[in-house]
Amino acid sequence: MTSVPLDAAPSARPLTRNDYKTLSLSALGGALEFYDFIIFVFFAAVVGKLFFPADMPEWLRQLQTFGIFAAGYLARPLGGIVMAHFGDLLGRKRMFTLSIFLMAVPTLLMGLLPTYAQIGIWAPLALLSLRVVQGAAIGGEVPGAWVFVSEHVPARHVGYACGTLTSGLTAGILLGSLMATLINSLYSAEEVLAWAWRVPFLLGGVFGLLAVYLRRWLHETPVFAELQLRKALADELPLKTVVREHRAAVLLSMLLTWVLTAGIVVVILMTPTLLQTQYGFAAATALQANSLAIVFLSLGCIAAGILADRFGAGRVLLIGGLLLAAVAWTFYTSLHAHPDWLFPLYALTGLCVGSIGAVPYVMVTAFPPAVRFSGLSFSYNLAYAIFGGLTPMLVTLLIKADPLGAAYYVVALCGLGALVGLHLLRRGR
Repeated sequence: MTSVPLDAAPSARPLTRNDYKTLSLSALGGALEFYDFIIFVFFAAVVGKLFFPADMPEWLRQLQTFGIFAAGYLARPLGGIVMAHFGDLLGRKRMFTLSIFLMAVPTLLMGLLPTYAQIGIWAPLALLSLRVVQGAAIGGEVPGAWVFVSEHVPARHVGYACGTLTSGLTAGILLGSLMATLINSLYSAEEVLAWAWRVPFLLGGVFGLLAVYLRRWLHETPVFAELQLRKALADELPLKTVVREHRAAVLLSMLLTWVLTAGIVVVILMTPTLLQTQYGFAAATALQANSLAIVFLSLGCIAAGILADRFGAGRVLLIGGLLLAAVAWTFYTSLHAHPDWLFPLYALTGLCVGSIGAVPYVMVTAFPPAVRFSGLSFSYNLAYAIFGGLTPMLVTLLIKADPLGAAYYVVALCGLGALVGLHLLRRGR
């Protein structure tokens, strides 16, 4: 019997029907899980009114509400490290399924929680606890999903697999945005405050549990199965091996995650608010343009993965970084004079942000199979907790100093991404 190489499934074969099924189920589950994680932010104002005292100052209520939202990010590294540890020792599939279960149940419970008026201080404490569990779940889901799909497909299609999965995650943001728009369109502000805010959480929980069921049909990755067969699993704490022997891969992955957060947090999550406060667009217009940008972002992620397979991730990150810098600068500097350019420019910017689809390709190939899950999870979640958490505050301070602060930040991080791409290109990657 011919043994399977540890780096990936045999690279000569084409993608099979089973590969496409694995990618589809993984991307669908990722989209639903990311929807569950992100839906909180779209209803933060309503949640703040219901889960904190009515006489609390508005600024303090908003601060505490976003503090609960941020708790999910702070819990990511711990959850990711623990789940990755068991993913490297017990199997990718088990943790892949557990992560979505740990996301679906808290989301469902959020939709059923009593408010502050009903149970007092226990309401925000319960909300905080559920948010921490969500953060731990997403910390295991994203790296676990990248590792899972990359180890199922032939080596020459790893970029496509990672890009497709990333596209699914970004589609989860779009689902959250569309759901928030739908709820606020169908119901009055009073109805949303009274009960309709619960609907997106309840639906998210139900769909998440459905995704748990669907993932039962997935199989363990051939790479992990081969590690078990050869008894080549990590013989010590996987994270200990990562920190001792793979520091360069950790640094590379953290830098690329920083670049990724600039694209997602600033261009996709923060910009709709900036369009309203800095450029005077109506909320509905800003959200419509944002939804279009996310659609093109999803397409861009798949394209970046395909191009990484064909031309190398280094070339994609180098050219993608330079293109995004040029387009983002044009986007942020032209809208005052040309507000009619909003939709095409934001769509083009979203497409260029899609170059981040090559980032997971680099990260999954940076670590050996025995510690791949732990290495990727540690690097990605630690960097996302730091940069994802600090980016909104840093960009806000930059905008206070200069209205084009967001543009400067995005362009600077595009430069970092291009430099990393050049480094990879020189190393033949």
